[in-house]
Amino acid sequence: MSTSSLGATDELAVPPVGPAPVVAGIRHGRWGDIWRAISRNRKALVGVLVMLLFVVLAIFPGQIAPYDGQAEIFQPALPPSWHHLFGTTAYGQDVFSQVVWGTRLSLVIALAVGALATGLAVLVGVSAGYLGGGTDGFLSLVTDVILVLPIFPLIIVIAAYEKNAGLLTLVVVLGVLGWSYGARQLRSQTLSLRRRDFLESALVRGERKSYIILHEILPTMTSLIVATFLGAAIYAVLTAAGLQFIGLGDPNSQSWGTMLYWAQNNEALFAAMPLWAIAPGVCIALLGAAFALLNYAFDEISSPALRVRKLERARFPKAEPPPPSPQPDSPTIARNSPRASSKSTWSTATTGLPSVA
Repeated sequence: MSTSSLGATDELAVPPVGPAPVVAGIRHGRWGDIWRAISRNRKALVGVLVMLLFVVLAIFPGQIAPYDGQAEIFQPALPPSWHHLFGTTAYGQDVFSQVVWGTRLSLVIALAVGALATGLAVLVGVSAGYLGGGTDGFLSLVTDVILVLPIFPLIIVIAAYEKNAGLLTLVVVLGVLGWSYGARQLRSQTLSLRRRDFLESALVRGERKSYIILHEILPTMTSLIVATFLGAAIYAVLTAAGLQFIGLGDPNSQSWGTMLYWAQNNEALFAAMPLWAIAPGVCIALLGAAFALLNYAFDEISSPALRVRKLERARFPKAEPPPPSPQPDSPTIARNSPRASSKSTWSTATTGLPSVA
């Protein structure tokens, strides 16, 4: 059959040759959106860079730190120099090496507590919101009890009872007591999704409740789950450092909170060793700020309203208000005003003579 005998339908039925650019674009579009959102948001970009710095310090402390953080081999209370960037401690330890080696334990505590608290919040909050009934009542009661408890004093009591118990006890205590706020938010979001059409259609298809929760509900709450994780990580960084600072952690571990504990015991700020206390405090603040700034990125990625609002502000800047209209101060304007016209009409109707404004 010749080409000229083919009809229009036959020509359109021939499949195209080559890769499918649309499919490839969809496949890589999600990661491209994430990178574009991070690169265009200065706060998110700063958060990612700070987090990458701490991750590198936690993975390669032996290659970055010049000395062992626990080695007492130098003269005590040396000032900052080329060989000791932050000076030395009262025990002859290099402060910069302690900061580098302490990054790993502090970051592990933040990530582990954030993962444990987020897992419990998702399990309790989503289950209570979707299952309803007696399950919702019981889980909500447990959540409310945890919410009204004074968490930090309770953590202090438990940590004092399990003093020097190690990293695992600290992570479990912080994670088990830090999930209630996120569970309350996830339950509210699940209740708003409970009667949506796509969930009703999944029930009509005969899907199990576990399948609906894992494959239908959780993907729609990605941003809220990430925000819950980041909030729990910030809470873990600050709470763990506070417990270690007051002496309820393992004093022999290498972390920023332990550095603050020993610096406070030796009055570092008044003994010509200020960086022994300032350096770990700044690192704790920077790590918490990095987690907070990363939250902006995921909010912008997952919220279409925020993206549209930002795009509108960029394309259509707020217009300046128009200048005020001139006041009618001339006799001509006053004579032609509606008030003057009404006054003239009243005078004419009353006296029979036109009035002069």
